[in-house]
Formats: sequence, structure tokens, C-alpha cells
Amino acid sequence: MLAFHSDAFSLALPPGHPFPQSKYRLLREYFERDPGLLRMQPAEPASEAELTLAHTQDHVDAVLLGRLSPAAQREIGFPWSPQMAERSRRSVGASIMAARAALAEGVAANMAGGTHHAYADRGSGYCVFNDVAVAARLMQAEWHRAHRQLLRVLVIDLDVHQGNGTAAIFRDDASVFTFSMHGAKNFPARKEASDLDVDLPDDCGDAAYLAALDEALEKVWAQHGEQFSEQWPGLAFYLAGADPHEGDRLGRLKLSTAGMLARDQRVLQALRERGIPVALSMAGGYGRDLSTTLACQVNTLNEAAHSWWLWQSAQPRTKSAGDERMRGRDGIRNAPNPEGLMP
Repeated sequence: MLAFHSDAFSLALPPGHPFPQSKYRLLREYFERDPGLLRMQPAEPASEAELTLAHTQDHVDAVLLGRLSPAAQREIGFPWSPQMAERSRRSVGASIMAARAALAEGVAANMAGGTHHAYADRGSGYCVFNDVAVAARLMQAEWHRAHRQLLRVLVIDLDVHQGNGTAAIFRDDASVFTFSMHGAKNFPARKEASDLDVDLPDDCGDAAYLAALDEALEKVWAQHGEQFSEQWPGLAFYLAGADPHEGDRLGRLKLSTAGMLARDQRVLQALRERGIPVALSMAGGYGRDLSTTLACQVNTLNEAAHSWWLWQSAQPRTKSAGDERMRGRDGIRNAPNPEGLMP
């Protein structure tokens, strides 16, 4: 399974800053020692044109040119630096490459990403650009160019925090279904309306969480069946946040490691059974002991790689008209200029 990393550029954070940026490097180093089924590649940066598919030009310029106001930097939670801008571009690039790989191979991953608090016109909550929103819009543009058809997208956001930025960006877009299951009393204080929101109480634990997830997924499939005559989405993004774990500083939902793995298995199996390609991102994770976050994310990526193997093994896939167009020298990258390509 292809997995893309973007940890080469570090944030210039002051001592004691709560954002655990080392987790991305640790995750990559773990799989360098024991890759299993993962084929890791460094991410290329998203272009300015790609970023503006989901963000305003003013916001993109502010980040890329160092024009973020002090207030905007406080809302994001990071001070601006050239490394911050480049890291943000590459995190989006990783989701673009993972989405393109998923369309070609069934399952792929961004080893960071899941920056779901970023709105079209601003960043927020440690999120500069919304990687899933940019990647979704770009995949729709590329698919439309290749097939002259609409690519419908499903976002499954199981980070402990509501995907408010993603919900806002796709609020009036019927081609993207947003589902967020999160802590009711957690950040953000003001939630946006996703197509489906499931608010969970603190300390819910494994049984209640998994029961709520099963019920929510049934609603997702039922709604798609009613609206689109049993035609499933052509691509899913799964934000597999590690922060619902009982060892997380910010999570409060108290899932065990086994419960987290069962969550991933349910999502990946449901998508695989319906033939829906999926691009994963790691999203949040703030373990009191960072090794607990790392363990959850290792489990997620290994489970995704297993799903990729099952996808490859099930039956030969018919090559789509867009497969060769989507392959570049590294097998995935080689995007056309996205300007003017939206359906």
C-alpha cells in the first residue's frame, strides 16, 4: 500500500508547545524499520492552483507569502515560517497523492493530514489548509476530465473533534457527503452542520462508540441508496484520528486500543465490501505518552495495508480510463493543471 509522508519540514514551535509534531517522524521511522505492506514515498507539495480549489486566494497568499496576521496565526496555533508554509503544502500534497493512489489501487494513506478545522478562508485548530477538501475537489476535477462524469465523494471523519472546516466547505455541495462522529463537548465549541453528525458523550467507551458507528454507517449507506439508486460514492476519505483513545490528552471518549482497531476494521471493511476506494489520513493524536498515539496509528496503517491486500486479492480490477492518466514517473503523481477543470 502506498503511504505518503511530509515530516521533513519542521514547525518552529516555542518550548512547551502542545502540538506533538514529532509523532509524524516517529511513525515514518517505525515503518522504515518494519514496512510490512507499506510502500512509503515523500509527498510533493500541493500547487497554488490546487490549494485554491478549496481555499480563497487571499488565504493561500497569506500562508504562502507570509502575510498571516498575528490573530490568524493564533487561530491556527502555529507561528508563521517558511517551513510552516512548505509543511502545509506537502501535507495537502500527501492527501492528493493518496487519493490518486486509492483510485488506482483501492487503499492508500497520508501519514499525516486530516486538517479538518481549516475553512476556505482561514486556518484553525492546528490546521492551515484543509487537505481532504483540496484533494476531493482535485480528484473530482481530474475524474471529470477523464470520464466526463461526476465523482461523488464520502468523508468519514472519526477524529475526536468535529470536522467543522470540512463541513463548512462542502455545505452546499451535494457531490460530497460529510460524516463526522466526535465528542459533543470537545473542540470546536461551535460546530458546523455536516451531512451527518454524531455527538458522543465523554467516557462513552468501546461498546457505545462502536454501536454508534455501526448505526451511523447504516444511515450513510441508506441515504446514498435513496438518493443515488444504490450507486456508492466513487472515493472516500477516512480521517482515522487517534485521539478517541483512552490515553489521549484531549480526547475524553476513552476507547481502548482494541476498540480503536475495531473502529478501523469496521470502516475499511464497509468500504471494501462496496468497492469504494479510500484515502486515509492520520488526523489528531495527543497521547499523554506519545507511544500510545504511535501504537494506534501503526495499527491503523497496518489494518489499511491489510485491506489494500484484500482489495488486490479479491478479483482483478478492470483498468479505468483514468488509471494511466493518473500515473506519473512515481506511479501516482502527474496531475494536470486543475484550473478550469471543475465539473
